Amino acid sequence: MIPLYIVLGGIVVIGLWLVVTYNRFVTLVNRTKEAWADIDVQLKRRYDLIPNLVQTVKGYATHEREAFESVTRARAAAIGAQTVADHAEAENMLTGALKSLFAVAEAYPDLKANQNFLELQRELSDTENKIQSARRFYNGNVQELQTALEQFPSNFVGGWFNFKAMDFFELSEADQAAKNPVAVTF
Repeated sequence: MIPLYIVLGGIVVIGLWLVVTYNRFVTLVNRTKEAWADIDVQLKRRYDLIPNLVQTVKGYATHEREAFESVTRARAAAIGAQTVADHAEAENMLTGALKSLFAVAEAYPDLKANQNFLELQRELSDTENKIQSARRFYNGNVQELQTALEQFPSNFVGGWFNFKAMDFFELSEADQAAKNPVAVTF
């Protein structure tokens, strides 16, 4: 009778471990999705600020059409990105386009003194900082999920229930200039 209790006790312990490990994976996946939603909110805020910024600069620098089109194309690509990798690539392009827009603005002293332009700069700078913070939070959650998927013995539970690692939200190594937030001060 005692060996039967030992076997049943072992089955119960293994069952509880499976439930706890499964629930841990569910928590990690949900936390990572929530972190991505935080990034998405900040990116949308950024996308909403960009048309206002372009219109403000356009009022002063009407002959800088190429810079405006570049920002508009990059913004459209970023809005249309579907995967984390696509978002990272599109954000690199958008950051470069914004830098060129601010370079255009540098040539117009009246624009640099415009209160609306200064407020847009401040809001964009604040948004860039929030994106950077949300990206760190997201990447930390992705790393925690990946670690749980790779560690023994939880890797068996992750495989059995088909949990998958998620992509990090990283800037391209090729674009070193994009590693810094958009500089919006003059």
